[in-house]
Amino acid sequence: MKEVVISSKNLNKVYKLYNRPSDRLKESLNIFHKNYHREHYALKDISFDIYKGETVGIIGTNGAGKSTLLKIITGVLTPTSGELSIKGRISALLELGAGFNMDYTGIENIYLNGTMLGYSKKEIDRKLKDILDFADIGDFVYQPVRTYSSGMFVRLAFASAINIDPEILIVDEALSVGDVFFQAKCYNKFEEFKKMGKTILLVTHSMSTVMRYCDRVILLDKGRKLSEGSPAEMTDLYKKVLVGSDGSYEEKNEVTEQGGGSGLWKESLSLNDVQNSYGNGMAEIIDFGIFDSKKRLTNTVEKGDYFTIKMKVRFKDEVKEPIFAFTVVNLQGLEITGTNTMYEKAYVDPQKQGDVVTVSFRQKMDIQGGDYLLSLGCTGYADGEFTVYHRLYEVCGLNVVSEKNTTGFYDMNSKVEIRQGETICH
Repeated sequence: MKEVVISSKNLNKVYKLYNRPSDRLKESLNIFHKNYHREHYALKDISFDIYKGETVGIIGTNGAGKSTLLKIITGVLTPTSGELSIKGRISALLELGAGFNMDYTGIENIYLNGTMLGYSKKEIDRKLKDILDFADIGDFVYQPVRTYSSGMFVRLAFASAINIDPEILIVDEALSVGDVFFQAKCYNKFEEFKKMGKTILLVTHSMSTVMRYCDRVILLDKGRKLSEGSPAEMTDLYKKVLVGSDGSYEEKNEVTEQGGGSGLWKESLSLNDVQNSYGNGMAEIIDFGIFDSKKRLTNTVEKGDYFTIKMKVRFKDEVKEPIFAFTVVNLQGLEITGTNTMYEKAYVDPQKQGDVVTVSFRQKMDIQGGDYLLSLGCTGYADGEFTVYHRLYEVCGLNVVSEKNTTGFYDMNSKVEIRQGETICH
C-alpha cells in the first residue's frame, strides 16, 4: 500500500478585503459586529493525497491558488480551515534567497538557511562541499551576499535549498534560474531526486516540464481543485481553462471559424500587454487566432501536432498584391521560424477598400518545447518598394508542450536504430 506523505482535506484560505483602510478599523470597533469586508477565497475546499516517491504537478492560471497552496504546505501561511498533514522533511524552492541576510557572507547564509529548515550544524557541515560545488561561485562565498550579482545570488540560494537532501522537495517556478549551464545542472539534480524516490511537488506554467517530469497533475482554477489526473489529460483540460471554455467549446469554435458568432478569436487568447503595432494604415489586422489539432483556440500547442494560425485583415485602401506573414520568436527576440504567402506561392488577388481576407497557415509543430511569441504582418510592394501595411509584433504568447526535446530550436524527428551483437565480416 502506498504511503501518503502529504494529505489535504477541505483546505480553505480566506482573505478579508476592505474597500478602504478605515473600514478595517470601523469593523474592529463596531459593537454590533457589522462587517465592512468581503471574503475572497484564495483556496476553497481543496482535498488531495500525495504519495511517497511521486512527482506531482500543480497547474492553473494566475490567481488559481497554486503559490498559496505551496506556502500553506511549507508553513509560510496558515489555512483558515481544513486539515493538512505532512510526513517527512521538506525543502522548498519558493522565493529563492528569501531568508538570506544581505550582510552575511555566502557561507553564513548557507548555515542560516539550513538552520531555518531544521538541520543541525553537523548535518550542514556534511553538505557544505556539495552546496559549494553546485553553486560554483568561487571565493565570493566568503563575501557578503549584497556584493553578489543577481546570478550569483540565485545560484547560491538554489544550491543551498536543493542540496540539503530533503524527503519532500517543493518547487515553485525555480527551475529556470541562472545561465543555461546552471539550468542544466538544476534539471540533472531534479532527475537525480526522482531516481532516489524523493517526493516532489512542482508548480509551473510550463506544460513541457509537466509532461516531462510529472506522474500526476492537479489542476486548480480560481481557488478550487478543478480536476486531477495524468499529465496529458490535465494539460488538455488546462488549455480549455486558458480560453475560458467548457467541453462544448470546440463546437462553438467551428461556428466562429466559419464566420458565425460575435466574439473575436483574439479575445480568447493570452495577449502581450505591451504590443508593438505599426504600418501605413492601408490595411488592419482585425483578428487572429491559434488553433490546435482539435480546432480549439489556444496559446498552447503540443509538439508533433498540426496547428493553424489564422488572421483576418480588413483593407482600408486598394492594395494590389498583399503578402500575409507570421513569425515565431523566442523570449530573447531571436526569430525561430516563420513564413508568408509569397514564400508559399499562395498569391493573393488585388484588394479594394472594405475587403476582408482571412488567411490560414497550417503546419506541424516541430519547435522544441518552451515559450515563444507570435508576430503577424500584412505587407507588400507598392511601386517596387517594400511596404508594411500593418504589423503586430510579438502580439501573443505561444507555448509548446513537449515530452521530448532535442538539441537546438527544432526537432529533426530522427529515427534511431541500434543493433547489438552483430558480427561484422571483412
